[in-house]
Amino acid sequence: MSQTPFPIREGQLVPEVSFRIRVNGEWATVTTDDLFANKNVVVFSLPGAFTPTCSSTHLPRYNELAPAFKVAGIDSIICIAVNDPFVMEEWGRDQECENVMLLSDGNSQFTEKMGLLVDKSDLNFGKRSWRYSMLVRNKKIEKQFIEPQEPGDPFKVSDADTMLAHVNPNAKKPDQVAILTRDGCPFCAKAKRLLMEAGYDYVELPLPHTIRSRAVGAITGAGTVPQIFINGRLIGNSEDLEAFLKRASERGGRSQDPEGPSPRDRAAADSSVQHMAPTNTEAASPRDRAEPDAQRLRPNFRVQGSARK
Repeated sequence: MSQTPFPIREGQLVPEVSFRIRVNGEWATVTTDDLFANKNVVVFSLPGAFTPTCSSTHLPRYNELAPAFKVAGIDSIICIAVNDPFVMEEWGRDQECENVMLLSDGNSQFTEKMGLLVDKSDLNFGKRSWRYSMLVRNKKIEKQFIEPQEPGDPFKVSDADTMLAHVNPNAKKPDQVAILTRDGCPFCAKAKRLLMEAGYDYVELPLPHTIRSRAVGAITGAGTVPQIFINGRLIGNSEDLEAFLKRASERGGRSQDPEGPSPRDRAAADSSVQHMAPTNTEAASPRDRAEPDAQRLRPNFRVQGSARK
């Protein structure tokens, strides 16, 4: 790739462009003014829809952190790619990214005026956008995070967590909650109800009977479901969850639990959970941190919670 440095456009206005897009199966046109005038907008751009890093990490994390961006005063999050409107519309359906606007820059006008159009003909992609993110306030670019000009597709600085840390260093990120379950389990139903009443969105992992005992034992050290995890920490079964939520309520915060896990939970976590976590998350790139998680048990995920009825 060319080693001509990418232009830094901080302090400048975003390019004046009209975009043709698809909305609910119909054609529409949006302009730069429509998207950015009198608004605080986070933009991230990527090489293409349905490509691995874009689909497993870059887009999903912005969608996940959208509530935190909103609290920080961001009006909208826009993902731009040099793809046609039909591809972007279908990618949006596939990703279920209701918190992010997918914007087709099919003629590459916006990307070219940004100075970030690159030639990826070696991959049979043609001209595409370099990966970057930016914060735009009332059409003016306040901050850019442009990936380093290295071979391949670097993903080190344009991720959602980096942008959120810039917008609000003290932002509270959404809790990450997962629950191991089985069909027809009343205790699982109770645990899900408790999570929903407490305002948690959660990912449900229903385990078939052919692997349930071995999987639950290997992951948690327990023998039954449900087993609940919050922010990488094993909470335990439905009774443990109920106690955890009671302590959190008494402290006035959802995830605050000063008493810590029970001895059983600590032992299970020490023996089976902690070694599964990355040992060097600060040094790992966003791709390294997120892609293994995105692959784990994905076909069986059921996402549900207070915001999804």
